[in-house]
This record gives sequence, C-alpha cells and structure tokens, in this order.
Amino acid sequence: MRILAFLFFIFPTVIFAQTSVPLDWFHLCPVEDEYRGLNTAGAYELLEGRTSQTVIVAVLDSGIDIEHEDLQENIWVNPGEIADTGRDDDENGYTDDINGWNFIGGPEGDVIYDNLEITRLYRHFKEQYGHLDPLKLTRRNRMKYSEYLTYKRVYYEKREEAQANYEQMKEFRDRLVFVMDKAMMALEDKPLSEENLRNIETDGNMDLEFGISVLLSLLEDYEPTDFDEFRVEIIESLDGGVNHYKTSYKYHYNVDFDPRHIVGDNYDDPRERYYGNNNVGGTFSRHGTHVAGIIGAVRGNDIGMDGVADNVLIMPVRTVPNGDERDKDVANAIRYAVDNGASIINMSFGKGYSWDKGVVDEAVRYAERNDVLLVHAAGNSAQNNDLNDNFPNPVYDRRRLFGPKAARNWIEVGALSYGDPPAKVASFSNFGKETVDVFAPGNFIYSTVPNNEYEDLQGTSMAAPMVSGLAAIIRSYFPELSAREVREIILESAIREDSEVFRPGTRDLVAFSELSTTGGYVNAYEAVKLAIEKTK
Repeated sequence: MRILAFLFFIFPTVIFAQTSVPLDWFHLCPVEDEYRGLNTAGAYELLEGRTSQTVIVAVLDSGIDIEHEDLQENIWVNPGEIADTGRDDDENGYTDDINGWNFIGGPEGDVIYDNLEITRLYRHFKEQYGHLDPLKLTRRNRMKYSEYLTYKRVYYEKREEAQANYEQMKEFRDRLVFVMDKAMMALEDKPLSEENLRNIETDGNMDLEFGISVLLSLLEDYEPTDFDEFRVEIIESLDGGVNHYKTSYKYHYNVDFDPRHIVGDNYDDPRERYYGNNNVGGTFSRHGTHVAGIIGAVRGNDIGMDGVADNVLIMPVRTVPNGDERDKDVANAIRYAVDNGASIINMSFGKGYSWDKGVVDEAVRYAERNDVLLVHAAGNSAQNNDLNDNFPNPVYDRRRLFGPKAARNWIEVGALSYGDPPAKVASFSNFGKETVDVFAPGNFIYSTVPNNEYEDLQGTSMAAPMVSGLAAIIRSYFPELSAREVREIILESAIREDSEVFRPGTRDLVAFSELSTTGGYVNAYEAVKLAIEKTK
C-alpha cells in the first residue's frame, strides 16, 4: 500500500483528472457554491459601473510563455523599447527588454538547472575553510569553520538521500511497468475492468497479484478507454518521477556543477545590476506560465480559463531555475519590476538558506518606498515557518534606526484545499501563526501552461497569485489606495472560520486560526466590499 500511495503521489494529474472538483473552484463562492474560492463573480458584481485602470503585475518566476492563447493579450510590453534594435532604447540598462527580463541568462544561453543554496554555500565555505587546520584558527574563523562543517554535513546527507531516491525510483519504475504488463497479459483479450481483473487466476504469483492491485487502485479514479494510451501516460509519469530525482542528484546536490558562467556576471558583486538577456520564456516556463494564468489569463474570452484580475498586464521577470533562485537575481528582479512600473510583484518561490539576505532586504525596502506590494508563497514543506527558515521573508536582517523590523508591503500566503474541515488546508502547505499571513486556494488549480495547454497544479506557488490577482483588482479599481492599505484590506477581509483542521503533514487536529496571523482565507468579494467602504 505504501508503494501504491507513492504511485499516486508521482502522477497526480492522471489520478485527479477524473475528480468531481470544478476546474474553476478557486473562483467560486464559499456560501452559494460550497467551495472556499474567491467569489470572483461576486466581487465583479460589486464593481459594476466603476472604471478601472490597468495594473502591472510582475511575475518573478521560471519564465512565461508570452504567446499563450489565453495570456498573449495581457502580457506587458515595454513602451520605451523598440523590438530587435539591439539598443537600449529606453536607457534603463536592459537591451531589447520588450516584454521583461531574464536574470538567469546570458549571451550564450539560459540557465535551466542550478544547485540548491545549501550546495552553493558548502562549495563556497569549502573553498574558504576546507583546507584549514581547525586547531590553528582564530576565534572568528573557528565560528566560520563550524558553519562550514554544518553545511558539509547537511550537503552530504541530502546528496546521499538524492542518490538513493534516484536509484530506488528507477527500480520502482521498471518493476511497476513489468507487473502491470503481466496483469494485462493475463487479461488476454478481455477489456480492462475491475470485474475482469478480479477474475484473474493468480495461482499465488506475487508479481501478477501486485500488478492486479496496482491496476485496481488506478481504476478507482481513472477509466481508460485504451490501455495502450493508459500505459504510455503512466510510464511518462513514472519517467517524470525518475527525472525529478535524477535532477536532484545530478544538479541540485552536486558541488561540482555550477552553471553561473552562462550568465557571465561577476557573481561576487551582489550589487551588479545589468546582466542577463531578454528571453522571458524558454523550456522551463511551465511553472511561471501557470502562475501568470491565475493572475491574468484573459477573462471572458471563452478560452481555457479566467484569471482573477480583469485589467492587468503581466510582466515576466525570469529569476527561478530548476533549483534555488539566487539572492542577487531576486534583488535585481524586484528592482527591475519596480523601475518599470509594476505595482504588485508575485514571488512563488522560496528556499531554506540564504546567500545574501541583505541585498534582498535592500530591494524589498526599495519596493516599499515606491509603493509596490510584494506577495510571496509560504512554501510546500508542511513546516512551521515560525520555527524554520524560509527565504525570502519580510523580516530585515539589520533594522535601521527608528525603522520597522519587517516590510509592511508584504503578504505571505499559505495554500488552501478545496476540501471541507478537517482537510481544509493543503497537506503540503507551510504555516505559521507569526509568519504566514493568510491562506488562498492552492490545491489542484487549473491554469495555463506552455504551448496553449492547461493543467492542474498545486502548491503555495498557486496560492500566492490568487492574492496577487486580488490585489490587482483592488489597485485597478481603487488606485488611491497604497500598497500597505491594499495589504490591510486583503488581510482584514479574510474569512475566519472556527474550525479544526489537520496540521499540514500530519493528522493532528489544530484550530485553523493557529496557522496564520489572520486565521483566515482570502475572499475577493469581502475585500472589494471593504475597499468600497474605506474609499467612500
């Protein structure tokens, strides 16, 4: 049963494609439709007759398919740049940034895979301290050496785990295909059905029994009309699992792999700003395209799905590789977005270690001074962020004299599921009474992916753009409100429910109010209603 559960985990799009959950559940009304969606339609009913102005939302992510049929109309175009001139027409430091910028690319190409931050830290400290005799170090260097040993221990633990997972997944993939084929051969020419599978005489053959049990489990949620297509779909999903663990071992936890030379910047200079290229899409843009669709897929065009915001332009800023984002790139991406007119920045990424939090803090302060709202995903480790590091975050490393200790233009978002209590919170979502502000739909969210396609994905990465889209509505129809005021409205209007839920990652029951600062989940109707009241 544990193996079967793992099977369900590695290809959820196969299993849950047949669920009865509406594709647009995140837009629905908690009262009328009994799904804890945003009640987007209700919000727009309140806004009827009001004028709106276009709002730019920067999506700092893996890239966006800017030619997607449901996004193309809402992609930001730099008004000061002329396409393909090879010049920096608007003199903002970025040549031909027609639709945005890519901080993880260079003249010769783009970074697709990168290390996790723990690997980069270990490599850096190894070069600095790995050759030193700990008995001959000064007190300051002993502290640094101790830090190096910590990074070394964590790195090798994770690398060994990644290697073991990769090897086990390869073995698991081959065995699963073998037993499923064995069960299908035993069916002979009979159709694939529960009745026919249960009527197979196994004569104690364990491989055959296992294959039958796998197919029976899959048939509970999936009714294939063609076994060959069914088999191909499963193998593709299994291969995806193998590649996931291969990527982790080959790139994420590999101290000998460092792709930064592709970018061509001086990585030791955290305040260097002008590097990268103008390729805002690319082969790794599935995640960013999905996030962009949640915020701003064209509404009412009878194509695909509707985004949350109706008068919005999406500014792609490629920042996140397949691996951990780099603090230098995050800081520059924030500054680029601010300088080029974004009033909201969506950040659906995060990590457990930080290379240079100070340079990100400076960019966050810059965004606050320029009245830009930052929306960040809380993470998918089912961890308490009050007790565990999660970067970037709004708490400044160094508090300035008389200044705030944390950013006041920041919303941290956890993921809500479509289920009723106690399964109201997504099982993977991070949480925190002091560090996570609010929850938003993030479980099985249907949105845009590259090549004019659509998929269900899940994560706090999907919850954050729900809030960014809602913020875009408010800033569009109530432009007099500041970023801080928009933040206050979204949090104040969150729906509080006195219910017990499973603490993410466990079956322990806790009060929903204990998982975030508001104890609630966002609702567009309530937020718009409050915005109307505050601006009368």
